[in-house]
Amino acid sequence: MYNELPKTKIDEKTGIEYHLEGDYYIPNLAMPKQEKIILNKYGRMRLKYLKYHKKAEYTIMLMEGMLNTHLKEIQETADSRVQQIISELKAKSDLTEDMKNTNMLYWIVTMNSIKEQAEEIVFNELIYV
Repeated sequence: MYNELPKTKIDEKTGIEYHLEGDYYIPNLAMPKQEKIILNKYGRMRLKYLKYHKKAEYTIMLMEGMLNTHLKEIQETADSRVQQIISELKAKSDLTEDMKNTNMLYWIVTMNSIKEQAEEIVFNELIYV
């Protein structure tokens, strides 16, 4: 009779476990389970930036199962930071809630400008780093 090969084996050097399929040992490689999240604007922007400009960091986070956690943290931080900056800029401007009724166009233009400024700050602080 011949020696039967073991069904599984572990490479002592790398620690990778292999299973027998036919005459070949195939590595048991699987990505860790990741939390499912819904990405908002900031999460999608961060993901795109990592994919195309920080490929090594993206790959490491993906393989270690940390990518979704990172994106969730970035988008939550970005949301709260944008709201905080909008509040600060709004307080510094001459904008009041009464202007919504009296001078609506001015109020809309000013609020859009404040939001754009806040998002630009957040992009430079969190998204594109």
